[in-house]
Amino acid sequence: MPSDAITIRNAVIEDTPFIKACIHELAEYEHAEAQDLSTEEMLRENIFGQGFAKVLIAECNGEKAGFALWFNNFSTWLARPGIFLEDLYVRPQFRKRGIGRALIKRLAEIAVENGWGRVEWWCLKWNKPSLEFYDSLGARQMDEWVPLRLDGEALEHLG
Repeated sequence: MPSDAITIRNAVIEDTPFIKACIHELAEYEHAEAQDLSTEEMLRENIFGQGFAKVLIAECNGEKAGFALWFNNFSTWLARPGIFLEDLYVRPQFRKRGIGRALIKRLAEIAVENGWGRVEWWCLKWNKPSLEFYDSLGARQMDEWVPLRLDGEALEHLG
C-alpha cells in the first residue's frame, strides 16, 4: 500500500476559510466553543494583512488536512527569537498519518534555518494523546512554569 503524500506549505489568503474551520473544530475538541470569537475577516486582517501570525497548511494526498498557526516570541536568556505555536490541528480523518509530526518538524526547521532558539506551545493537561505524541517528539513539559493570562474584565480594568 503506498504511503500518504504529505506536503506542508505556507498558507495563502485563500486558505482563510479552512483556517477558520480548523480553529472552530479545535475549539469544539477543547470544549471551548464559546471562547472562539474569531471570524474569517479578523483572521485575514491579522494574519495576512498585519502579519501578526503565520500559518502552515498540511495537505495529505492533495487534500487540506490540518494547520499550524505560529508567531515569533523572544527569549531574553538566549537573546534570540523563537516560535510560539498557538494552534496545531489535524482533522480527525487524517490523524495517525504523520501530519502533526510533519507540521512540528517544519516549525523546527524554520527555527533552525533562522538561528532561533526554541519552539514552544501549550497543551491541555487532560489531552493525554497529544501529550504522549509531543513526548515522542522529544518535547519536554515545563512543569515549573505556570501560564498566566489577563483578558476580559481584568484586562480592561488594568488597561
